[in-house]
Amino acid sequence: MLWIKAWHIIFMVTWFAGLFYLPRLFVYHAMCADSASNERFKIMERKLFYGIMTPGAIFTIVFGVWLWLGYGHAGGWLHAKLALVAGLLVYHIYCGKLLLDFKHDRNTRSHVYYRWFNEVPVLALIAIVVLVVVKPF
Repeated sequence: MLWIKAWHIIFMVTWFAGLFYLPRLFVYHAMCADSASNERFKIMERKLFYGIMTPGAIFTIVFGVWLWLGYGHAGGWLHAKLALVAGLLVYHIYCGKLLLDFKHDRNTRSHVYYRWFNEVPVLALIAIVVLVVVKPF
């Protein structure tokens, strides 16, 4: 099970790298004014979302379920963690919707919105790590 746990952590880090960086790209994309930069951001966002973030999310969940099946139910902290992971999946899907808005030049939000939006996964990561390590309930 330690190998499964290691892979779960590796893919979680990969997923979070995307969750941290894609909204930051949105910040800069919302600020750009020239078409060359606009097209460059579209490529970067697409490759990050489909090449890193989404596989990271899928494998995080696969190895997480595998761990859960191997260790079984572990208490209230696990329910809270799973709720946060579900929230991150919604966040991930919403990032995909925002990606499509940028792709089709339909973004209506400012860079300030994306700066705040960028903080959501940070808060989730802090809460998840505390829940997994401390197991407060």
